Amino acid sequence: MLDFLSHNEAPISDAQWDAVDRTIVEVARRQLVGRRFLPIYGPLGAGTQFVTLDKFESPTTTRADASVDALGEDATNSPVASTSRMNVQMPLIYKDFILYWRDIESSRKFGHPLDLSPAAVAASICAQAEDDMIFHGVKDEGTGQSLPGLLNVEGRQQLKAGQWASEGGIFQDVLKATSVLNSQGFFAPYAMVVPPTVYSQLHRYVLNSGTMEIDQIKQLVTQGVYLSSVMPNDKVLVVSTGMQNMDLAIGQDFKTGYLGAQNMNHPFRVFETAVLRIKRPGAVCVLEQ
Repeated sequence: MLDFLSHNEAPISDAQWDAVDRTIVEVARRQLVGRRFLPIYGPLGAGTQFVTLDKFESPTTTRADASVDALGEDATNSPVASTSRMNVQMPLIYKDFILYWRDIESSRKFGHPLDLSPAAVAASICAQAEDDMIFHGVKDEGTGQSLPGLLNVEGRQQLKAGQWASEGGIFQDVLKATSVLNSQGFFAPYAMVVPPTVYSQLHRYVLNSGTMEIDQIKQLVTQGVYLSSVMPNDKVLVVSTGMQNMDLAIGQDFKTGYLGAQNMNHPFRVFETAVLRIKRPGAVCVLEQ
């Protein structure tokens, strides 16, 4: 076990530690949205504090197309290379929780399961924070470094949305978004993320079609249509997925450490280190009303 987690110092058994780990992973997996369509880079290790971020030109402005010839000696062929490289700090996302000594002692004495609800709540809060970072970005008050999210990254495609309350209105906007992305060289598969209000509107039947609007949209965004509570009610996100466009770099995935006894009770910390890397911002399209 990793020493910095202080597992050996905690007053719980190995089986209980396994239950804690299972709990936080299961809660986070059910709740996380960004990871459902973002490629994962890593894990790189808990001590990783910085990761490189390469930016690449938009496909429509690439200096040279792929060469096609018989001998492979096209002198105009130029290799793919980043237009800029920077080191970005990998934020630490964390939430502490407490297990009371009386609960631990009662579980030890009578053999009933330890109630891990506090760990589940902490994992849920961390998962929410990860998605908030992915969609809105984050500003580290300690370093002053601002990291953009998918909704506000500079260079994203921005389209004015139509009337989402109208039948088929959202489908028409998604069709427009995928057409714009495709014309700019950002190809399928596409993924879509919507707020709760829009998600409910997608489950209406389109007149005379016998299908719901979400089923029609899924034919355009085959990577999935996802609901996220961190999305603003007036925005819909459509992205061209793939590691060539963006990924989520992970240092240490969700884990729990022991912080040491306080007032006889036992605080723990659920944490992860991760950062969104947007390599080609043009692969992101934001529809806004």
